[in-house]
Amino acid sequence: MQVEIGKIYEGTVKSITKYGAFVDINNPENEKLMGMVHISEISRSFVSEIRDFVTEGQAVQVKVIGINEAGKISLSMKQAEPERPREPRENREQRPFQKRESREPRENREHREKPNVWEPKKKTPPSEMTFEDMLSRFKQNSEERMCDIKRNTERKNRSRRK
Repeated sequence: MQVEIGKIYEGTVKSITKYGAFVDINNPENEKLMGMVHISEISRSFVSEIRDFVTEGQAVQVKVIGINEAGKISLSMKQAEPERPREPRENREQRPFQKRESREPRENREHREKPNVWEPKKKTPPSEMTFEDMLSRFKQNSEERMCDIKRNTERKNRSRRK
């Protein structure tokens, strides 16, 4: 008898490799079938060493997730685990292990200003500026533009040389 995809079976770990664990599946007719649990299907947490999670001879629950044309059975231990229901967002805020009482609500927190924050100079309207101020602003803008142009042309020249 073949196993059914999506069904959970009891099995025994027979051997462990660096990429997964081979499991003997016990089906209802006491027929032994071999399948493999890939390292990514061992646990919901990160698995770097399989031997930290299973040992040879250990009884495990596995779910059949696929059977290829050659008859190889793909198994999953993490999908066989009962899934924990997720709490709605409103309930997550009231978990007992969080210390919500000590934190102030956002409205009451002080807004601290960051030190060394760059702020642009306030532009004065042209009617209040003197000729010298307008001239110095023009010179500064033109110098910045010239620097940008030089940088761009130097980059282009370097790329042509290569």
